[in-house]
Amino acid sequence: MRPLLIFGASRGVGLELARIERAAGRPVVAVVRQNSNAEALAATGTQVLRGNALERGDVTRAFAQLADEHDVVSTLGGQEEDGRRADDIGNINIIEEAELSGKAGRFLLVTSIGCGDMAPYRSARAVAAFGAAVDAKTIAEDRLKAGNLRWTIVRPGGLLSEPATGRGILAQDPEIHGFIHRQDVAQLVGRALRTPATTGHAFAAVDDQRMNCVNAVHPFPLAN
Repeated sequence: MRPLLIFGASRGVGLELARIERAAGRPVVAVVRQNSNAEALAATGTQVLRGNALERGDVTRAFAQLADEHDVVSTLGGQEEDGRRADDIGNINIIEEAELSGKAGRFLLVTSIGCGDMAPYRSARAVAAFGAAVDAKTIAEDRLKAGNLRWTIVRPGGLLSEPATGRGILAQDPEIHGFIHRQDVAQLVGRALRTPATTGHAFAAVDDQRMNCVNAVHPFPLAN
């Protein structure tokens, strides 16, 4: 298995993904900020690097740590006190350094339901609550699509922290919305990386029993 480089793994989907991939024996390297608690991450056997994706030099150094071809996953989001967002600036730094390194196998970006072609179907409430973050993530998605990486985008619905249900699906209908557990998202991300046919596609990620869509939903077939 190619090594996996994760940005945003001190908690949430990134941490769950590191746990899953390390349990399968995959080498994992994760970049976390200086002030982040990485004890749970280190306990998985993940190699922890300290850095801030908003600082381009930190991203350059992270990619320099991997000599061979590797996959990349970013789950980054959030905003600094100075207004800079990891949703766009941080993710774009990662995308561009992955391109420059020439060593990225697959690149998977975790964003949010409502990004890209899903934007017209956002509710007014969602726009008011998360619109700026979702718009910034869309900027990162657009940069990824415009490059030369073998990319996949996963857009989770509302995130829940309970244990995985095993009911997570990826679907491409832009009108779908719903909820999903973080552990299920991590499982879907790992499976998407093992499914070459997901390359060049963006997907919503939802629990098939906690979703809504005006159209019939067709889950994308994934490797186990």
